[in-house]
Formats: sequence, C-alpha cells, structure tokens
Amino acid sequence: VTSALVGIAIGRGELPPVDTAVMPLFGTFRQPGPDPRRDQMTLEHVLTMTTGIEWDESTVAYTDPANSCAGMEKSADWVQFVLDQPMAEAPGTRFVYNSGATELLSQLLKQGTGKHAHEYAAEQLFAPLGITNTHWKTTPTGLADTEGGLYLTARDLAKLGYLYLKDGVWDGRRILPEGWVARSTTPLIDTRPGQPRSRKYGYQWWVLPTRDGATTAYAALGYGGQRLIVVPELEIAAVFTGWNIYEHPEFAPYAALDRILAAVSP
Repeated sequence: VTSALVGIAIGRGELPPVDTAVMPLFGTFRQPGPDPRRDQMTLEHVLTMTTGIEWDESTVAYTDPANSCAGMEKSADWVQFVLDQPMAEAPGTRFVYNSGATELLSQLLKQGTGKHAHEYAAEQLFAPLGITNTHWKTTPTGLADTEGGLYLTARDLAKLGYLYLKDGVWDGRRILPEGWVARSTTPLIDTRPGQPRSRKYGYQWWVLPTRDGATTAYAALGYGGQRLIVVPELEIAAVFTGWNIYEHPEFAPYAALDRILAAVSP
C-alpha cells in the first residue's frame, strides 16, 4: 500500500523520481555523522530495502530489545531513529529487510503531499476502490505506521491485488501511474542469493519464483500470516489471513502459492 502511494505521489509530481537522493529531503531532522555512502541513498534504495543502513530485525525476535524494529517502535521519533543508525555498506549492495525504510516513506509522503499516508490513501487510493473500513495506526509523532499498522478486510486487500492485475486501472480510471506496477513487481534484488526458490524484491513487493519457473507471482506478505498473492498469467489475486502474531507458525508464502497453483492446474 505504501509503495502504491509513493507511485501515485510521483505521478502527481508530489514526490521526485526514484533516482533522487533522499537525505536532502530529511533536512528538518538531526543529521547523522558524515558518511559518503549515506549520500548515495536514493528513493529506489528505500523502496527496495537496499539502503545500506545497519539494521537487524531478522536474526532476533521482534520481542527482543536487540531487534532494530523493536528499538524503533520504542523511540519517540521513528524517523529520527532510522536516520540515526550507522551505515553498514553502500546503498544497493544487499537486501536487508528494514521496516524503518518503509517508515521513511511515510515521512516523505507527508512532506511531499502535505497529508499523512493514511489521509492520502483514503483520498487517492481507498476511495476510488470503494475501501472505507480501515484503521491505520500512527507513530508518536502522528505519522502513519507504514511499516506494519494498516488493518483492512480480506476483500479490500484483494482489491489492491486486482488493481495491480489491471496495471493500476480501476473501473476505467487510472489510479497508479503507467509503468508503476511493472516496475514495482520486477525482481530487482535477490533477497537470499544462492538459495533455492529465493524470493526477489521490487518496490515493497516480494516476487516469488514458482516450482516450474515459468509462472510469475508477486506478493504482499504481512506479519502473522497475512498474504496477498497475485498471479498475473492466471488473473488471480488471492488473499489469506492469519491470527498469529508471535506464538504459532505462519502459513508459509510458498505453501500458499503452491496451493493456489494446484487448485487451478488441469
């Protein structure tokens, strides 16, 4: 959803192109120590989670204070927390799952559009799709919690998948800029190089390789088992929801994808 909002804002001229360096856009925040690598970070690096920022929310549980995301959520200003983190490598070098990167997009949306992401979404994305029953948590500074705070019904989540199936057009009206869906769902970065069926990543979308390698699928994979999986060749947008947060295994994305494909196979 945040990726879609960024695309809409770029299309409307409210955000700059994806190759724009982002650090100058955070001029009102306390600036970290000089690091030439940080100056190389672009909006595309933020969208693809290849920022180069030192961040770990994958090797420790979210309930562990050592988790970077947990540290961010304990802080008074989530954006400043992310900007304060040191650089680990040059942007574009490696994919590192970073919820803080998505929160940076929340700030950029606010600055560019003059509206918080939840307000902008209600106007530019949800209203055209007929989505009215939503709740979006906010951070201590009032920003939309774009890294994990949006609640939608399963049917409304499926509408987002259908919008992407139709290249960003809904009921004859173009909602997303032309080309944004294709770029967003292109496998721009390998998240686990060398591993079988390694997930790829685009603009905040996961790209899932199928067993046969001939079918394209991309997905929004929410924590706790929330899954939106889109298979364009089969014109399928499938949604799975889960109640688990910490205590039980999630429904694995590949298990969901394989079940979808098996259900429509001859």
